Amino acid sequence: MLLAEVNGSLSAIGYGLAAIGPGIGVGLVFAAYIQATARQPESSKLTLPYVWIGFALIELLALLGIAFGFVFK
Repeated sequence: MLLAEVNGSLSAIGYGLAAIGPGIGVGLVFAAYIQATARQPESSKLTLPYVWIGFALIELLALLGIAFGFVFK
């Protein structure tokens, strides 16, 4: 007697779990920028490029996670 059958790939579940890390990382980067700008508003233009670099690197990890999910199916 067959009760349930699972079809498909588990890589989608793996990517969903792996996307939690970059989501938290992006939140931390922007929270740190907002806190730094609130403490010293005159330094906001100086720190903004570092925010975008950090954001891009974290999103790169998320994109690599989805790419490896498709590659190593």
